[in-house]
Amino acid sequence: MEKLALIERQRIPVALRIRQMFTAFLALLIGVWFLTPLVLITLSAFASPEDYYQIEKVVPTHFTIEQFNDLFFKLEAWQATLTSVKVAGLTILFSFLLGLPAAYALSRYVFPGKNSLKLLILATRMFPLMVLAIPLLIIFMKIGVSDTTHGTALAHTAMVLPIIILVSSSILSSISVEYEEAAMIFGLSRVHAFFRITLPLALPGLAASAIFAFIISWNEVFAAAILTLTNRTLPAHILKTAMASPDYFKFTAGFIMAVPALIFIFFVRKHLVTMWGISLK
Repeated sequence: MEKLALIERQRIPVALRIRQMFTAFLALLIGVWFLTPLVLITLSAFASPEDYYQIEKVVPTHFTIEQFNDLFFKLEAWQATLTSVKVAGLTILFSFLLGLPAAYALSRYVFPGKNSLKLLILATRMFPLMVLAIPLLIIFMKIGVSDTTHGTALAHTAMVLPIIILVSSSILSSISVEYEEAAMIFGLSRVHAFFRITLPLALPGLAASAIFAFIISWNEVFAAAILTLTNRTLPAHILKTAMASPDYFKFTAGFIMAVPALIFIFFVRKHLVTMWGISLK
């Protein structure tokens, strides 16, 4: 019996090591799968045109930033970048102005059809954007907001709002209502209790969801290309100009599009994990 127990104790570490090695190998494989395109885009974005068109060179040896200067100044991508930042900022503002009260109601009140309402909110993401873009364009032309930054922000808000409502509702649900009740006992109204107690506690998760909304707006191209002609966002501008340029301009444009999203995700990665962890409870 003692020998069997000893053998079992020896088997467990071996099985655990094998499982750890398999997990590490799988994580490495996934990392290589996702990082390889980014590495190739980065190399091609900075490669000189001569090196880029030499097929025998897998890794370029001469690098330049001339294509960045051409893309930003000759192709006027800097204006589109500013437009993208404005649109993303307005998208965050609109989505939280509309979504946060709805999220608070879903997290704090019990009413008939609450679960059906959540399902209905989520179902709005079922419709392809290409189906909605033309009707949106017609409506925006009638109300006079087509080809404007706030018009594009409204379209992006329609895309982001369901996610903001459901995620913010889960974040607020994780904060005990007893804090608000204690604040109201000491004389605060429900609104003041929310802004002074609940909102500061929920701020890290809400900030992560705001960054998530920013990334969605920053990367969106189809609606921006349909709804605008002159006030184009960066993805729509790249679709119009860089895609008709030499190939290395396309990689340069892809690098410019990817970097801000990667930077934002790097700085808020802990809050993003918290956000999705809370939302899955």
